Amino acid sequence: MTDKPENRLVADAGMRRVVTINGMDGKSGLHDNHLAPRVDRYTHIPGMSTSILWATTANAPIPKGFSDPVPTLTSLHPSPGGSVFMILTMPPDTVYANPGFDFGAAALEQAHRAPGLAELFEPKAPGFHTTDTVDYVTVLDGEVWLETDTQEVRLGVHDTVIQNGTRHAWRNKSSKAATLSVVLVGARRSLPETTR
Repeated sequence: MTDKPENRLVADAGMRRVVTINGMDGKSGLHDNHLAPRVDRYTHIPGMSTSILWATTANAPIPKGFSDPVPTLTSLHPSPGGSVFMILTMPPDTVYANPGFDFGAAALEQAHRAPGLAELFEPKAPGFHTTDTVDYVTVLDGEVWLETDTQEVRLGVHDTVIQNGTRHAWRNKSSKAATLSVVLVGARRSLPETTR
């Protein structure tokens, strides 16, 4: 079955987003046929892209009408009780092994495109990071490997991960890009027993 031309256009231009709305008249409706307001295709990491689809703050009320939180989002790391919903496409790890890959330019670009998350990556352990979030991750296309301090697991299409604020890294050991759906939910870390 061939995609309709308008569907190909949406796919080429970015992620289509449909948002339900509560009208001022009390009736529900749709804010439809709009692309994700923030689609970043990385220049210095070929094949890497993020589509930021939605965000909430702690104790956010259910909105009336349509107000888009994404254009004013200053951090992709939500505060406790907040959330960020994105689609992430990761290139194969071989991109980073290319002799011409510029790690400095890539780091600067990531800091610009992923504020709040980029600075959490460990310089001495590439890819590893720890966030104060509980993340719901689903593989939409391709395959990735989730690496923790003690274990590693391969994930394929429709596999899911609940990432409970652990130190981890995502690896793409395959030969093609992988696409993930990611919801980050801001959380508080428990205090160590000695400080309670």
